[in-house]
Amino acid sequence: MTNLSGLKEKDTDLKTHLGAAGVPRQDHSQAEVRQDGQNMRVERESKEKDTHKLIVEVAERLFRQIGFQKTTVADIARELHMSPANVYRFFAAKSEINEAVCMDLLGKIEAEAERIAGSRGTAAQRLRNLIASVEKSHHKQYMFDRKLHDLIEAAITENWAIMRRHTERMATILEQIIASGMESGEFPLGDASLAARLVNMACIRFCHPRLIVEYEQEAEPTLDQMVSFCLVALTKQAV
Repeated sequence: MTNLSGLKEKDTDLKTHLGAAGVPRQDHSQAEVRQDGQNMRVERESKEKDTHKLIVEVAERLFRQIGFQKTTVADIARELHMSPANVYRFFAAKSEINEAVCMDLLGKIEAEAERIAGSRGTAAQRLRNLIASVEKSHHKQYMFDRKLHDLIEAAITENWAIMRRHTERMATILEQIIASGMESGEFPLGDASLAARLVNMACIRFCHPRLIVEYEQEAEPTLDQMVSFCLVALTKQAV
């Protein structure tokens, strides 16, 4: 014979678990479910960003060792202990990896340029420091990281979109320095944008990777001489 009290206890537990309409009771509110979903999405995106960054770091190391042209997606995947197909989940083509590595290198130059532009000192000194910094970065890569130097030179020669954006960003930073000199009275008022383009063209042999190599043996003009020439032009009132 079935125990009546036992059946009543089971019935009570079942009613506790079920709602008024006999639907299982939800232990989490909709807000909690949405929050859990959002947390999972954020965690997934964070992992994807980490993997993306790791691919770029490994690619840069291989580019430095064997060159960007000889490095294959399979090489990068092997270093990461993943399949090439997994790498292609983050980059549609090898060219995108090339651009990502190049963008990382150029980003460091831009960050230093922004630091110099926002530093204390006269506009003339900041302009001098900016151009010297760019020349130093490219010359250092040419001397010690020749294969990375080749990557940036290819980006310039082939007119990659990231290089055009970099050039525009550097021109904007240079313009900001010149404009601040005009505002302070250090330079006569004028067209800061045009002045920046003129200074950039005058100093291009010290900022262009290929021209740095081609003119390496030329004793003059030196970087200091060229920048001094530009500063004299900036301090003269245009006719």
